Amino acid sequence: MSTASGHLHLTNPAISGLAFAIALMLQVDRVWSLLPTVYHAHYALWARLNGMDTQKVDNVLAFSVDTRLGSEDYRWNIIKDKIGAFGLFILNIVFISSVQSVLLWAVTAPAYILLLSTRLSPSMQTPDYVISRAMIALVILEFFADNQMWNYQQAKKQYQKTAQVPKGSGFTVLSSTGGFITTGLWRFSRHPNFAAEQAIWLCLYAWGCVASETYFNWSVAGVAGYMLVFAGSTPLTERISAGKYPDYKVYQQRVGRFIPSLFFGKSWDEAEMEKSSKVNGGKR
Repeated sequence: MSTASGHLHLTNPAISGLAFAIALMLQVDRVWSLLPTVYHAHYALWARLNGMDTQKVDNVLAFSVDTRLGSEDYRWNIIKDKIGAFGLFILNIVFISSVQSVLLWAVTAPAYILLLSTRLSPSMQTPDYVISRAMIALVILEFFADNQMWNYQQAKKQYQKTAQVPKGSGFTVLSSTGGFITTGLWRFSRHPNFAAEQAIWLCLYAWGCVASETYFNWSVAGVAGYMLVFAGSTPLTERISAGKYPDYKVYQQRVGRFIPSLFFGKSWDEAEMEKSSKVNGGKR
């Protein structure tokens, strides 16, 4: 191996990634949705330049690129609309401009574990294929959930302008005048997109454990922190929704926050919505 690549062995991609995350703290709000892909690409490039087998990290990079093809930006816009200017100011101080950048690096740390695991097993084995394909399935699930929410938001906006439900949208007048979606995947989970996203990062952590033949490793800090963000932010947005829409409290009672109501609680339908609307004097 050349002298140049030999020098690469003296570097640590996890440390250089962390340094980049710290340096990017004040700018992270502009590029946060791309950062997981950047870190995964960093690990894949480092492995390739060092002559290591890249099959595992290449698979991680492929799934990471797929997740960026979704519509996460609209989610951030909805959160900003709900918490208002003051809430956004506080969020920026305590999270966006401080810990978010490091957290986005930390949640990708299992890819570094996978990179190191190539010393034990360079090529993909059956467990690797199973977990990586499960992650792809979760990405597809998240895409459909996001797409259903996007379609609902567009249909609601059009109804507010024209007082007509868009043809072929699958929504009714009642659902279009409401403030939240209860159809498709959202009939069974109040946040199917968030559930899928958390499951994706849990799978990546589990993959690192399986590949490194460990039951527990330090990269758990990233996925744990990421899930704590959802645990803290989701109830906040739900309290706002429950305060604005009377039916949302009923929706919370019948449909699980993350766990699908196929396994927990009862699903929701338009008939239930209409009955609740009548009870509340036609207000939603």
